[in-house]
Amino acid sequence: MKIGIFGGSFDPIHSGHAIIAHHIISSGVLDRLWLMVSPLNPLKVGKEHLVADTDRLRMTEMVSRPMQGVETSAFEFTMPKPSYTIDTLNALQEKFPDDEFYLVIGADNWEVFGKWRNSDEILAKYHVLIYPRLGYEVIIPDDLSDRVMLVDAPIIELSSTLVRQRLARGLSVRYYVPDEVLGYIERNHLYCNQEQEDHGQTDTQ
Repeated sequence: MKIGIFGGSFDPIHSGHAIIAHHIISSGVLDRLWLMVSPLNPLKVGKEHLVADTDRLRMTEMVSRPMQGVETSAFEFTMPKPSYTIDTLNALQEKFPDDEFYLVIGADNWEVFGKWRNSDEILAKYHVLIYPRLGYEVIIPDDLSDRVMLVDAPIIELSSTLVRQRLARGLSVRYYVPDEVLGYIERNHLYCNQEQEDHGQTDTQ
């Protein structure tokens, strides 16, 4: 089985995540897509103020539940922090030896992929699916063309940082996040008293 790992803090998951997930699973490239909720992104150590793990998991499950072939995974919460992608992929491959794992990342992360821990090992052992981001050109070397592929997905310029900033300012995020997620945020008063800054990192490692 071909399983895609779409990782992120999902703090919160937003409509852009949902659109990309739906597009990728609908393309037929993968049999399953797992939204892997990360407890702590290594590129954001000391910069993030995440809401509770249970809240992020529940909101992500609200998005994945209606999508056929898409699931929410808390696998990384069982691993040492911070969670590095190579460690997650290796642990998944060990637990599910008969499955084939694909890493799903944005074009912005592909541009800095060389900075990821053991990026060469990831490319040697796993497939990578890249979805486009505005302003980022995806260049795939010829020797990686059999393992790395650009997905013809829509460009969605929406971020969790923007959602948090709007909520902190008391602005509406209707349509920025799915209705069920918005209801959960409002009921639990999430993000309304936080000052969030964009530190230039994405939610996908």
